[in-house]
Amino acid sequence: MEILRTIESYRELYVDLQGPIGLVPTLGGVHEGHLSLVDAAKKDCKTIVSWLFLNPKQFGPNEDLNSYPAEEKEDISLLDQRGVDILLIPKTIDIYPSDFDTVVKLGKITELLEGSRRPGHFDGVTTIVSKMFNIIQPDRAYFGEKDAQQLRVIQKMVKDLNFPVEIISCPTVRDNDGLALSSRNKYLSIVERNDALSLYQGLHNAKASFENGERNADIVRNVVIQEIKKSPLITIDYVSLSDPLSLVEISGKITPPALLSLAVHIGKTHLIDNVLLE
Repeated sequence: MEILRTIESYRELYVDLQGPIGLVPTLGGVHEGHLSLVDAAKKDCKTIVSWLFLNPKQFGPNEDLNSYPAEEKEDISLLDQRGVDILLIPKTIDIYPSDFDTVVKLGKITELLEGSRRPGHFDGVTTIVSKMFNIIQPDRAYFGEKDAQQLRVIQKMVKDLNFPVEIISCPTVRDNDGLALSSRNKYLSIVERNDALSLYQGLHNAKASFENGERNADIVRNVVIQEIKKSPLITIDYVSLSDPLSLVEISGKITPPALLSLAVHIGKTHLIDNVLLE
């Protein structure tokens, strides 16, 4: 694996890269979920490029930018072992120079769910992803379905702004007990980690209810809520049942497909998860 630390060095290399080029972006804190994206890219692409950058603009003032569980040496080793060809680790000053003054901003889709609770978060996501696409110039970019809203936002941005890149969505990777893999899982104590299982259990129970014929949106949401409420350690940010593309909430009867998603705090740890009802 070739490690690059400047935009210029990547652009010099880019002219000789064999396509298709597959991009696997990460903030760091690499885990099996990220590595599954590498596996997917290797099936489709000749050259696998990964991007390792802890983007400050998608973190709010009271969020965990300074404690985010990313270890560069470990992240490099994991990506190398999995078969990444080129890893770009840009410096913050190169991505956001002192005179940087541009924001890529989408509309309503960024104001719902996570966006309603984390002002400016998706502006930071869309701005950095736009820069990343312009720098890497991939043919395909791979994102996990666990971050469902982020995936939808990026898909819409690519469509609206005519980026010449195909967005590939990849299934959520879970531990054997069902907990969705996340870099932030490292924050959890043993007790919190055990209580976090109620997230997937709630989603699983609600999906089973749906598959058994339940079509009332409020009842399906409530199945999740009641399971999570069994843990006094968890504070629910939201449980949403929405249109999977627009993310607008569904009221009354569910007409599939529908996205059942949630966000919670376990102590200071923010976790999200979702399942698709089809």
